[in-house]
Amino acid sequence: MTTEKDARLTRMLRAVVWGGAVFAFLVPVVAKLTLAIPWTTFDFIAWAVMLLVAAGVCEIALRLSGRLAYRAGVIVAVGTGFLITWSNLAVGIIGDENNPLNQIFFGVIAIAVVGSVMARFRARGMAVAMAVTAVAQFATGFVALMDEQIVFGIVTVFALGWLLAAGLFREAARAEAETAKAQA
Repeated sequence: MTTEKDARLTRMLRAVVWGGAVFAFLVPVVAKLTLAIPWTTFDFIAWAVMLLVAAGVCEIALRLSGRLAYRAGVIVAVGTGFLITWSNLAVGIIGDENNPLNQIFFGVIAIAVVGSVMARFRARGMAVAMAVTAVAQFATGFVALMDEQIVFGIVTVFALGWLLAAGLFREAARAEAETAKAQA
């Protein structure tokens, strides 16, 4: 049963997600016009697609659960995946954007996606999927060492994002279990 408070929260979260996507799209547009940044039409299309996918996934999450912890977990996970994709496409995480080892970071995102599907987007399974993703993310730092690149700083930031999402999903699962127990 949706309360008026839940409905207001949902509207606010939608406004933040979609408003944030619009703002994020406009930043490089303004920069191109005022600072003459060297973005091509393809760069703007890729940026728009990334923003639409991220905001669309967040929109779906708003419909999957009314629990704030679950919604926040999705937003953190999507945000982490978005930052990995953006930084990897823009400049590359290992060396430059043309280093083939950078593909492992997309593998980490694939682990998060496949794990989420396997968990059927249920909070308890999502917590496990995000924890596994964090371990995989941290392991990418060791793979980078093979190329004599030290990227543990950024890899740790990304791993912490996955761990925060795992903690939020764990909290959502705990709250769901308490609610089920109270209703039994």
